[in-house]
Amino acid sequence: MRFMFACGGTAGHINPAIAVAGRLRELMPDCEILFVGCVRQMETVLVPKSGYDIKTVRVCNISREKTLGGLAHNIKALYFAIKSTIQARRIIKKFKPDIVIGTGGYVCYPVLRSASRLGIPTAVHESNAVPGLTTKMLSKIVDKIMLGFAESKRYYKHSEKCVVTGTPVRGEFAAYSKSKAKAELGIPADKPLVVSVWGSLGAANMNAAMCKFIKLAGKNPGFRLIHSAGSEGYAEMVTALQETVPDYEKNGMDVREYIYDMPRVMAAADLVLCRAGASTVSELTYMHKPTIFVPSPYVTNNHQFKNAKVVEDAGGALIFEEESLDAGALLNEVKRILSSKDELEKMSQAMAKLARPEATDMITEQVLSLCQGIEK
Repeated sequence: MRFMFACGGTAGHINPAIAVAGRLRELMPDCEILFVGCVRQMETVLVPKSGYDIKTVRVCNISREKTLGGLAHNIKALYFAIKSTIQARRIIKKFKPDIVIGTGGYVCYPVLRSASRLGIPTAVHESNAVPGLTTKMLSKIVDKIMLGFAESKRYYKHSEKCVVTGTPVRGEFAAYSKSKAKAELGIPADKPLVVSVWGSLGAANMNAAMCKFIKLAGKNPGFRLIHSAGSEGYAEMVTALQETVPDYEKNGMDVREYIYDMPRVMAAADLVLCRAGASTVSELTYMHKPTIFVPSPYVTNNHQFKNAKVVEDAGGALIFEEESLDAGALLNEVKRILSSKDELEKMSQAMAKLARPEATDMITEQVLSLCQGIEK
């Protein structure tokens, strides 16, 4: 069988596709798998590293600005939409997939639209609590809509196509227990660990806030911290800390450019401070980690806040908004949560109830059922 995946733009769109592709390859070692992404985007690196071939088309996002600049941008987007549809059709005709699966990103539209017109079964996975523009546009034409959050089903007119699967999580996140992870990191079992992570590039506002957080925490904070400053903010943050808190490392504050051993560090965490992208939320619920979210205010449709709100309403997390973030208030909340085993346990149990460890298997089942023309 031949499987085609369309995805791109962020790791949150790419990693779920890679997880499902891996499961399909386990079940059918002789199957053929091809990814389609956008030129010069993250998928052109992540997909080949995972052992899969990728073809690219040129797509452009849609501007929501009601300005002459926005109009000019959208004219260019329309041109690339037409061009990418022609490119996608050629790729599909040559590969002859049995099914095409989209897991997010603008590239999904020309690929799945072309596949649908060619009579090939199609499915789309939406990992966010509120569907993005691409998923909304595709919902009318695809055969199956797979959802990361049960709450998002109400946004679709064609609810009969919807099935709640959850969002796949990389298998490495199941490899560590907290005790094993803490031991390997050299952290005493009874010392709480706070993990602070804001993306591979980092976030300038969050690095500034965490500098103040570390300064306010002082010499005996009562917990260890691992903070990922990101490639664009690491040097500046370290310089600032050396000037204001020269003993920060002795105080148990570990500032890194990037957390390369993320599954192990997350397994060791007692509390996580982070953004609220869909994949991040899925990983945290999978690992039952109490969390304080600071959703990115720079994303389309404010979807990170909406993802975080689902978790907060369930009792697994708290939300701080970046615009009004106060480092002192954040530190006080961290200390409050860590000081209460009951609070940590309650939040952990709430995260566990949201977890969908079967997500990869469920999506794989839906994909195979569409290939066979069987509704499940």
